[in-house]
Parts: sequence; C-alpha cells; structure tokens
Amino acid sequence: MSNTTDSALEKDLPASAENAEIEAVHKEIPVSDEDGKSEEQEYAWNPGDTADYSIEEDSTEEDSVVEEAIRRCGSDIDSEDFVHAADRAEHLEDLPLSKQVCVLSHLSPEDAADALAELDEEMASDVLESMDADDAAQIIAEMDPDDAVDILEEVDEDHRDILLSNLPQEDAEQLRNLLSFDPDTAAGVMNTEIIMAPYESTVDEAIQIIRSELEEKEMPYYVYVVDDHEVLKGVVSLRDLMLAKQGTAMEDMVGRQDVISVQFDADKAEVARELAHYNFICLPVVDREEHLMGVITHDDVLDIVLEEASSDMLGMVGAGQDETVDTPWTRSVNIRLPWLIINMCTSSLSAFIVSLFEGSIAEMALLAVLMPMVANQAGNTGQQALAVMIRQLATESFDAKRSWGAVVRESKIGLGTGIIMALLAFFGVLLLSGNNLLAFVMGFSLLLDMFLGAIAGGAIPLVLRSIGRDPAQASSIFLTALTDSGGFFIFLGLATMFLF
Repeated sequence: MSNTTDSALEKDLPASAENAEIEAVHKEIPVSDEDGKSEEQEYAWNPGDTADYSIEEDSTEEDSVVEEAIRRCGSDIDSEDFVHAADRAEHLEDLPLSKQVCVLSHLSPEDAADALAELDEEMASDVLESMDADDAAQIIAEMDPDDAVDILEEVDEDHRDILLSNLPQEDAEQLRNLLSFDPDTAAGVMNTEIIMAPYESTVDEAIQIIRSELEEKEMPYYVYVVDDHEVLKGVVSLRDLMLAKQGTAMEDMVGRQDVISVQFDADKAEVARELAHYNFICLPVVDREEHLMGVITHDDVLDIVLEEASSDMLGMVGAGQDETVDTPWTRSVNIRLPWLIINMCTSSLSAFIVSLFEGSIAEMALLAVLMPMVANQAGNTGQQALAVMIRQLATESFDAKRSWGAVVRESKIGLGTGIIMALLAFFGVLLLSGNNLLAFVMGFSLLLDMFLGAIAGGAIPLVLRSIGRDPAQASSIFLTALTDSGGFFIFLGLATMFLF
C-alpha cells in the first residue's frame, strides 16, 4: 500500500483515540511488496472496518457485563451446560423466585422468552407477576402467542391487564382474542402466527411470502392457501412447494383438495387424537364458515397428551387434575378433602358389612385373616381393567357398542384369571387349615369378587362419561368401594352359609 493511500486513510479517519488505536494496529501489519500486496494482506484494515470493530468490542463488553450480572443473581445460566431453552428452564426451576426474576431480567428478551415458555405455567406466571411490568411485557412480546396465553391464563386478572397494556396494541389484541377462548378447546391452544398464501398466487409468490414473514412467525411446515376472505382452500407442504415448477399456480397445487381441519371449539384431546391419526405435523383450526383461525402444531399436541395423562392419573385417586408440588397446600386440601370424605363413607359401608358377620368371625378367626386377601385381589383386578379402559378413552373415541363390548372383554379376563387364582387359593387354604369347606369358600369368593372387580373396572369410566363427568375422576375410589364391600359380603356370606 502506498504512502498516498496512507495519507488518504489518515484524512478520512476522524481524529479519535479509538481510531488512533486501530490505525496503530494497522501500521504494525506489513502490507507492501512488489505488487502492493503481501502474504499478510488478509489482515489489512480498511476504513469500513472501523464500525464493525467498535460494535464487536462494545458487544463483548456488554456480554461480559450481562454475564457478571447473572452471576450476581446466583446463577450460571450462561454456561455451556444450559445452551437449550429447556435446560435453562430446568435450571431456573431449582432457583428461588427472587433469583428467577433476577436472571430473566438480565437475559435478552428473546432468551428469556424461550426459557419462560419451557417453565411450568404456574411458576412462569409467578415470575411475570414479580417482574417489572415493562420487562415482563418485553418478554411476552417475544413469545409465541399460544405459549404466552398458556402463562397469562395463570396470571392474576388485574396484573394480566397491566401486562397487556404494556404490549404493542396489535400483540395485546391478539392475546386478548386468544384468552377469550376456552383453554380446553382447539382455539385455546392454537398458534395464530401462520403463513397464508392467496389462492390466486403462484409458487414463486408463495415462497417470497415465506421469506418475508419467516422472522416474525413460527417455523412453517405448511403453507395455507386461502381466498380473499381467508377461507381455507388447501394446504401445501414446504417440500411440495420447493419441488414445484416456477410459475405454478397455487390453485393448481391444491386442486380439489379435501382439507382436514378442526373446528375452533373442538376439545383439545380430540384434536390430539386427530393429529396422531393422520400423522400430521400441524392441523389447521377453522370457524363455522371455514375461515382459517390458526394451527395446532405437534409440540402443542405433545403437551396436551402429557397433560391428559397426568390429569387422568391424578384424577383416578381423587387428587386435583392440575395439581403439582408447587400448588398451594391449602388449595390441595380443598381439592382432596371431598373425595376423602366420600372414601370414608364407602369404607364405612365395608365396615358395616363386616359387622353383620361379627358372630361368624368370632367363631372362626381365620376368616379375618383371609378376608383382606379376597378384597385386595379383586381390587388389583379392577385397577388393571380401569387403567386399560381409561387409556382407551383417552387415546380414541368409543361408540356405545364398542365401549360396552370392552367391558365384556374385561369380564372374560376377570373370569379367566379368577378361576386360576381361585384354584391356587383353594389349595393354599386347604394346606393351611385342612378344611375343605373353608378352602372352597375362599376360592369361590375370590373368583366372584375378581369377576366383579373386572366388570366394575371396565364399567365405572363409561358410567362417569355418560353422566358428563371425567372418566378418570376418582374412579379408583368407587372401584375400591365396590370390590371391598362386595368381597367382604361374598366371602363372609358364603362362610356363614357353608361353615356354620
């Protein structure tokens, strides 16, 4: 590089300490040879690099400040161990609320939004309520609408209004609209950030639409073709779009496509079954006039399936179906206490039945030893049938004929396993007591009670569903009541009949 060039550079550069330092670095690099170039030319500095150098330096300093602030919060969330948002959320769950707020306040809104979306909704709502409203609003603005709504539903209504008022008007209206839908319906879990292509457009125009909207919307798996009134006309996968010839009309791409969609008020569990049935990645949500409202993605469905499974498990024993270890203990008491009272009433029925045969038990103490075995075995049989039936109801729809056919199937299983267990019980009691009649009573009672348990386990969820209740709700309590009271009555009744 010639001296003339150096002079030009010196004339163009502003006289500042920063540029002087950069120029000093430049002058230490040899860049001249016979061609005016050198092997080290790749290190040569030019005036356009000044801003980039400054920005990079400022960015590094800013990152260091942020990392130091996060460390003061008592967290190492910026370490390599927590690269993914799910890992960061798991780390945040181990921190007290004050430190969660501190960490998220110092992360960028994008990173904070990703981590918050992975947190449990109740925990995330506590964080938002404890943060500065402006900071919280910035994080919400970066979240996908469906994730933001899931959390805002748990936020106190007054504070929710404050957060929404701090959002841009368009974002606030979008979230308010989603919050107006039942959270257990398709509209309550759908994502409204979708890419739509006009019915009259071409493939090239659709690709351009994707490019222009991709930064603001969730990664598209499909392009939804709509008319001027946003009525859904068809769905085109990105693969088909990329492989289509240039200039192909979207009208020709969809043809007379029979679009599979769900109504906005469909139950979310039904939506999950539909998506699994067709093996789709996304499923469009429409209103009564087939206007496209949003989509439900596979990750939403995974959340639905896990939520349904956990709620069924908790409901079977009378616990709150949305209860977690973070649920306030007073609320858990209010949820569980009614079912415990019902359980006490059913247990009282079993105790009353036993009291009717007090004389028989007094004459043969061995009856008291064998009696719990009958009830326990029948209870396990019923629980097996109950679990299979609830799982079936949760994963697919049952018509009346097929559902009661499943009960008949469970009764056959109960009969088959009951016969085998009855024979084992017969020989076991015979060896223990040497009393043929007692062994017969034990075996026959076990057979009848296991048969009863299998029928009850299959039928209880169907009865609860027929009266509009959740099939899993406290079904275990009702099953135990039937197998205990029924087992005690059968066993003690037969013993009184044949032994005394």
